[in-house]
Amino acid sequence: MIQKKQIVKPDIIKYPIITDKTTKDIENNRYCFKVAQKSNKNQIKTTIEEVFNVKVQQINTLNIPNKTKTIGKFKGKTAQYKKAIVQLHKEYTIKLFED
Repeated sequence: MIQKKQIVKPDIIKYPIITDKTTKDIENNRYCFKVAQKSNKNQIKTTIEEVFNVKVQQINTLNIPNKTKTIGKFKGKTAQYKKAIVQLHKEYTIKLFED
């Protein structure tokens, strides 16, 4: 069987998601990223491995639905996005914060 070479697109990864829960997960080598809506796990894996020079062990993805927010008398909706939770091998890390 012939395998196709995955094309690395740097616009697949938009930015890392930094919350209290995700900063605790960084200690366990688990990172969260906002990714392009139409990207799949193989594209995300190859892009993260090429951009950060790490080895990915597992990827979980989920689509976050939009939520209704109320500010005063105004109602609006948050944007819908796709989130990727990336588990790296033990010997690799991604440096998100500068010292």
